[in-house]
Parts: sequence; C-alpha cells; structure tokens
Amino acid sequence: MCIGVPGQIRAIPSPQAALVEVCGIQREVDLTLVGAQDEEGYSRVGQWVLVHVGFAMSIIDEREALDTLEALQNMFEVEPDVGPLLYGEEAR
Repeated sequence: MCIGVPGQIRAIPSPQAALVEVCGIQREVDLTLVGAQDEEGYSRVGQWVLVHVGFAMSIIDEREALDTLEALQNMFEVEPDVGPLLYGEEAR
C-alpha cells in the first residue's frame, strides 16, 4: 500500500531538507521535488506537503491536508498499520 501523508513544513534547515510535522511528530523530509521556496521566492515554511517515503511529493492546500489527515486517522481506528505513518514507529 502506498500512502502519501500530509504534513506541515515547520523549518527548513538546509536547501534540500525540511522538518515536517505530521500529527505532532516532526520528521526530516527531502524537499528536492518541491523546492525550499515557492515560485515567488518565498520560503515554504508553513505550507503543507504530501509526504511519501521521506520525500515531499507535492504542495497541497490546508483544507485538503486536514481532510486527508482526518481520513487517515479514521483508517487507523480499523487498520493499525496506518499508525506509524501518522504517529511514527512508536505507534506499532
């Protein structure tokens, strides 16, 4: 199963890496595919990204991000394997 998980960029410590928060857990994510700055040259801090296997795959809007997180949290209630995607490996 391949699932992209929404997360919000909290910091960009280097041009290719960001700290992205997903459900209160911060993870280092590669920004190579979306860049550290938007098309106007502004930092992506605060923006939402879809994360898959450690890469920010795309920029998504906040409403889409929150709706997707809610759906994943509902999935977690019936499918525990979703837990590590949302809450880190300690959710196993």
